[in-house]
Amino acid sequence: MLPLEKIQEIIQESNYISRDLSWIQFNYRVLDQAKKERRSLLERLKFIAIAASNLDEFFMIRVGSLYNYLDYNKQRNDFSNLREEPFRQTLYAQCQEFKENLYAYFIENLVSKFADSGFSILTTLEDLSEQEREKVRDYFHATIFPMLTPMVYDNHHTFPILMNKILVLGIVTKGRNESSSEANNRKASFVQIPQNLPRFFEIERNSGEIVFIPIELIIRNYLDMIFRNVEISSVTLFRITRNGDFSLEENDDLEVDVLQELKSKLKTRKTGRVVRLEIEQGNYSTWLLRLLKSRWDIDDANIFEIPYLLDLTSLWQIVRNKDLSSDIKKMPSAVAPLALQIQTEGDIFQKIKRRDLLLHHPYNSFEPVLHLLEEAAEDPDVLAIKITIYRLAKDSRITNALLRAAENGKNVAVLFEVKARFDEENNIREAQRLQQAGCFVIYGISNVKTHTKLMLIVRKEKDRVVRYVHMSSGNYNEDTARLYTDVSLLSTKEIYAQDISEFFNAITGHSVPEQYRQLITAPNLMRKKLINLIENEKNNALQGLPSGICIKINSLQDQEFCDALYSASQAGVPIELIVRGVCCLRPKRKGLSENIAVRSIVGDFLEHARLFYFHNAGEPLVYGGSADAMVRSFDRRIESLFQIIEPQARQEAISILAYNLMDNQNSYLMQEDGTYHALECLPEVEPIDVHRLFFDLNWEKIENVRLDALFKKIAPATPSMLSEAIQNGADLDL
Repeated sequence: MLPLEKIQEIIQESNYISRDLSWIQFNYRVLDQAKKERRSLLERLKFIAIAASNLDEFFMIRVGSLYNYLDYNKQRNDFSNLREEPFRQTLYAQCQEFKENLYAYFIENLVSKFADSGFSILTTLEDLSEQEREKVRDYFHATIFPMLTPMVYDNHHTFPILMNKILVLGIVTKGRNESSSEANNRKASFVQIPQNLPRFFEIERNSGEIVFIPIELIIRNYLDMIFRNVEISSVTLFRITRNGDFSLEENDDLEVDVLQELKSKLKTRKTGRVVRLEIEQGNYSTWLLRLLKSRWDIDDANIFEIPYLLDLTSLWQIVRNKDLSSDIKKMPSAVAPLALQIQTEGDIFQKIKRRDLLLHHPYNSFEPVLHLLEEAAEDPDVLAIKITIYRLAKDSRITNALLRAAENGKNVAVLFEVKARFDEENNIREAQRLQQAGCFVIYGISNVKTHTKLMLIVRKEKDRVVRYVHMSSGNYNEDTARLYTDVSLLSTKEIYAQDISEFFNAITGHSVPEQYRQLITAPNLMRKKLINLIENEKNNALQGLPSGICIKINSLQDQEFCDALYSASQAGVPIELIVRGVCCLRPKRKGLSENIAVRSIVGDFLEHARLFYFHNAGEPLVYGGSADAMVRSFDRRIESLFQIIEPQARQEAISILAYNLMDNQNSYLMQEDGTYHALECLPEVEPIDVHRLFFDLNWEKIENVRLDALFKKIAPATPSMLSEAIQNGADLDL
């Protein structure tokens, strides 16, 4: 085992940052949202729950993927330059440290505020009145007890399959007449707590206080009813996380086999390899723990001792409690899109024909998109609807509109990605509904994932056919459209319509377009096209022409893309990157990336928009779309970026980037070592919170915003970047 100092030295020597270690830094930024005292208590608890949920998924997918290499002795390439086992030790150590920070802040700073906010979480039933205990007793007998199934493990019973992310009580017992000194007499039994019951039983007191009683506390209190005439030696609460990373095998017989294989693979999430065991701190059986470690082939690194309230994702029940939810600060009502009032009333088709409409969600309502599709479903002049679907809302208006369109005899084609992670089962169900209604449904492409967001509506208007297109960075999901920031474009331009028609022909048939006029697509073309755009900026800088790059994405990991940015930086191109999550590029390294600044924005909304700006010697090229700068985005996904060519729409996109760079309330600046520092707003600098500001923008406020004014502040040989200039209150001519 390498010493910690040597491991850190190896990590820092690399010109790139490990994707997984970068992700942990991102989750610290999520946790930091819970520390902001300007938020209400429930808002802060929400971010605690999000951070915990993020960590669950990280162990299932990223750590699960690591074990796919460890368990089969395969070599894994990682930007940390560490081999598999040293990397595992490093990764688990950092996850343990994050867990300590998460719980320390939760316990020391938030739990004490529960009473002032009108609720409490009990740690013992002794705190209940007799009448309240009666309610708990009735709830146990009527609801909980009939659902519990104790599972014993001994010489006559095999070890039970314990489910992923489910609270489990591990009970060590011995018979009444057996000697307690004989270890072989001990038996392990397991009681899985039903996941379809609320984590907390709620009691509202006359004072108005709401008491949340953990379900495991209730079950512990009545275990003697489950284990009658048996001596219970110990009770241990624990929770396991299993490897949830799987990939579909390539299969030519897609339509039939991909669904069956996907259904089969989904089952492995319930029985996959254990990668984490969370257990109550100081309240567990060491004998049982040894048994579990041996059974699941895990060691001390995999064991996470939890000091209080195992599984913090259960805080969602408190956050969503209707009697407490008034504590959640409401966001402003979404205004109409910039420069053009779009209401749900009126002819949406005519409004889109007047000019391209750039929507910035959630500041601009998602309603125009829904309204367009619902109108198209009913409009007798609409001939066809084609759409790609990745994730849907519950009770989706998108699905309902497509069903209505099919019922009305329209030609409906849906490229439905059934491999969208954690939404697979819902997507299969919804896709089959559409297919049964007469829609032409394609269940994704076998060896790639369809992540692009495109819609095409074909409408007959007098003596011609008009094609309406919608292109987006976000999903066709009206629920997340209120929570995620995204950009989308509505247009009737033939240059877009022809590209999207070609795209659907390539997906549904055997057409192989050599290139598109305005779309940049993946796999195959996107990496090369984007690198060409970066190299154009590099060449401009070398020729003494103005240059600059500003990119806003969720994740940056592709090495060729990073190398192109490094090369441009060395040529003097000022580069501003707004990367919400994982960033494998190392900024501000001398001789490598001195002209690159990276910031992350984390706040009230999940930053999900993707925008690419290339200065192009004063004639900016701006693209939006679904793709991040990831290997998977370039090589293993169907993605698209669309060039924003209509001047007003392009200016709106540029303003989004400019104001993101001005934010000083939600921004974190990435350091060379891969850590992030919150950008502090100096007292003399006006606070700018983009998650508020965009609700108030209008055309007058954005028409003169220019990114070139920002880039001119950065001389090629000067390492001082725009982000630092903003931090120091520089005049940005905006």
